[in-house]
Amino acid sequence: MQSTRAIFIETGGPEVIEWITEEHPAPAPGEVTIEHRAVGLNYIDTYHRRGIYPVALPSGMGLEAAGRIVALGEGVEGFKEGDRVATFGPLLGAYSTHRNIGAEHLFLLPDSIDDQTAAAAILKACTTEYLVERCGKVEAGWPVLVHAAAGATGLLLVQWLHHIGAEVIGTVSTDAKAKAARTAGADHIIFYKEEDTAARTREITGGKGVRVTFDGIGKSAWETSLDATGQRGLIINFGNVNAPIGEIDVGVLALKGSLYNTRPMLFHYYEDPVERAAGAARVWDMFDNGALSVTIGQTYALSDAAQAHRDLQAGKTTGSTVLLP
Repeated sequence: MQSTRAIFIETGGPEVIEWITEEHPAPAPGEVTIEHRAVGLNYIDTYHRRGIYPVALPSGMGLEAAGRIVALGEGVEGFKEGDRVATFGPLLGAYSTHRNIGAEHLFLLPDSIDDQTAAAAILKACTTEYLVERCGKVEAGWPVLVHAAAGATGLLLVQWLHHIGAEVIGTVSTDAKAKAARTAGADHIIFYKEEDTAARTREITGGKGVRVTFDGIGKSAWETSLDATGQRGLIINFGNVNAPIGEIDVGVLALKGSLYNTRPMLFHYYEDPVERAAGAARVWDMFDNGALSVTIGQTYALSDAAQAHRDLQAGKTTGSTVLLP
């Protein structure tokens, strides 16, 4: 069986992505071989490629994928050939037609979740779960701010927050993205390129500011997040779409109202097996009860991953992006 996979041997722009076709090895003990049916594109993929999150080189690419098990290594329990599964890492290598991966990194897919939905959503939906319920601990009635509310994770955040009864303020750049965010459940829309986001947030909240700010933008949104978050509120920086924030003067958190700030990572919330199982179960339940749905705004052939990266970084995508082997 032959397989094709993406690698990069140096960091840089999308042009550093290379493709290798080779005979696929048998799975090692504890591993399974997955035939990928859909691969998820995430902004973190660009961080790895650009060197923002350093990885050993040469490196595979991608974290999120869904498919079926076609071979089992020795000692694998709880899975069988033909099972539909998905993974969100932490190991890189999802940009591939076939992949060997440790069984401990897999989630069984319920029949109600198709492959493209799983590949588009599992990383971002599990991210949403821990951000809202275990990191932000958002409660009904709380005003919250979601930067980039029409992005892939943004739309899931808006849906989840709306479902639990939060008052959702979302920032967007275009009318089309505003429509998507409103459809997802945003109560208020701010066009961040045309309006002062912090001032509008304060106006919406009667001057108090929000209880929690979900900021996946990074450096360019940091001052806005500080000014939009109310006294003793929490700023959750979960991404660096613009650039890493860099050094923070913690004294500013006091001056802005005794604010809290955290930079969480998905894998730290999904490392413990009990938490991992509970988090995934909560995600599938949210899909099954209709509270959560994923918007696949665009698909690309897997071999066109470089162009997908360009479009993602240029802000040309809406919702989730799926690469098809």
